[in-house]
Amino acid sequence: MLSSMMKEHLKRQQEKREEIAKKKVAATELVGDVTNHLVNHLNDGVAQAYLNQRKLDSETKQLQTNVVQFSKQANQWLNLVKTLDKSVKELGDVENWAKKIENDLKVISSALEYVYKVGPQPK
Repeated sequence: MLSSMMKEHLKRQQEKREEIAKKKVAATELVGDVTNHLVNHLNDGVAQAYLNQRKLDSETKQLQTNVVQFSKQANQWLNLVKTLDKSVKELGDVENWAKKIENDLKVISSALEYVYKVGPQPK
């Protein structure tokens, strides 16, 4: 009787070990599946972040190119405005010079007319 109880106990112990081993294998597989699912989910987020970063880098480079081009264009406009301003000042100087010459010629003309009208003075 004692030996049959011992055999029964050892048999149940062996069955429990086998059951535990099966459950351990199943748990390991489930943990692997969960881990793969979590990693895939995280990788999707990382991949999206990476794509967004690449787009941002591309747009940043394009913006830098546009800023440089705009800066060059602004400098060209600034140089044109400076040239125009200088030309307008020169025209103002020429106009002022012409008015002075005109006034001098009017004075000379008036003096010549006066001399002509008065005539030569007897000595």
